[in-house]
Amino acid sequence: MKKIFTFVVVCFVVTSLDAQTATLATSTTKQSTKNLSAIKTQSVIPAADILTLKETEFDFGKIPQGKPVTHVFDVVNSGKDSLKIINIQASCGCTTPDWERDKIQAPNEKTKITVGYNAASEGTFTKIITITYNGTQTKQITIKGEVWKTPATSAPENKELGSLKDL
Repeated sequence: MKKIFTFVVVCFVVTSLDAQTATLATSTTKQSTKNLSAIKTQSVIPAADILTLKETEFDFGKIPQGKPVTHVFDVVNSGKDSLKIINIQASCGCTTPDWERDKIQAPNEKTKITVGYNAASEGTFTKIITITYNGTQTKQITIKGEVWKTPATSAPENKELGSLKDL
């Protein structure tokens, strides 16, 4: 009888411990699921992007070699906080961005970024300009076009033009 009683008590203790472990595991799993859901919800909500550009790409079309060109990109602070453009970096030295470096834009305020391109090399081009603002936020704008080679010499004189004046 003692052996049966001891066996029942041991089974009861083992079952109780197993149930507590299962409850703890279930509780931990539920908590982990809640934490994961909270993380997913937070990552789905994007940070407020306050720098709005009227256009993010400009095509100069065909431009003559040796003739620098510029384009002005309009920027609006569409957020509720201030906007500070920290840096604007072009992908190469042939592209020069210009902006009001020390200006802090209030909400709904507008500013401009002027991007120049030195059309020294013949052929098509695509240049990326990266805007860094409000710490580490970035946005990119693109300029592109085609530079055609200008003639090395001027056009020859038309000698027949003089005969037209006599008429």
